[in-house]
Amino acid sequence: MNWSGLESLLSGVNKYSTAFGRIWLSMVFVFRVLVFVVAAQRVWGDESKDFVCNTRQPGCNNVCYDHLFPISHIRLWALQLIFVTCPSLMVMAHVKYREAKDLKYVELHQGSHLYANPGKKRGGLWWTYLLSLVFKAGFDTSFLYILYRLYHGYDLPRLSKCSLDPCPNTVDCFISRPTEKKIFMLFMVVSSALCIFMCVLEMIYLIGKRIAKVLRVRHENERVVFADQHELTTIAPPRSQYRRTDPTLAESQLSLNRRDKIRDGGISTAL
Repeated sequence: MNWSGLESLLSGVNKYSTAFGRIWLSMVFVFRVLVFVVAAQRVWGDESKDFVCNTRQPGCNNVCYDHLFPISHIRLWALQLIFVTCPSLMVMAHVKYREAKDLKYVELHQGSHLYANPGKKRGGLWWTYLLSLVFKAGFDTSFLYILYRLYHGYDLPRLSKCSLDPCPNTVDCFISRPTEKKIFMLFMVVSSALCIFMCVLEMIYLIGKRIAKVLRVRHENERVVFADQHELTTIAPPRSQYRRTDPTLAESQLSLNRRDKIRDGGISTAL
């Protein structure tokens, strides 16, 4: 499968993503797609050919292999990567729809734009982006659960016993390089868990930012309403009302000041 086309397609989503979304996309392609293409396919390339049971009964090896490996790890991870990366295309499709709608609006209204920035996560695009995060985290969680149920807790035993028809009795079966395969499987599981964690962090970031914005707008509206209902009038009392007597003045100075006030009052009365 050619993963470079998918990578080039999803790289355009980066400019519409948050910092958490960019980290998520880097983790998907570095720790999952790259490891899957370069190493995992080679490790699991010989799983059917080198699966051996201690019997020569025709068909016994195939039946036991199908019982122990209901679905190939490689094919399961390929499906997981496809399902996990596809929700990001929802965001890109929504942005392209906005751009086309804005272009038609510009043609009809002589240059005025319907969207100041079609890629801004507002309105319906915000919900599309949040829904894509829910889908990505949900798909990753579902595939981890499927892998857990199929392989009994992400385990690959060195020795497996099989007693299915047409095996003559209970036979011992061996897979090739079980330790190496288990290490790769745990690595892919941990990578998926980290991607789920990044999706949850991004959802918390988006919802928290939206709540903070709503509260800020509500607070500003309440301030405007309060200012309209309670108009302030500039009533300034005279300074003499707030004039205080200095307690450090001597009694003689206080009496002198009182005498000056009386004299000033007499002069003004005579006039």
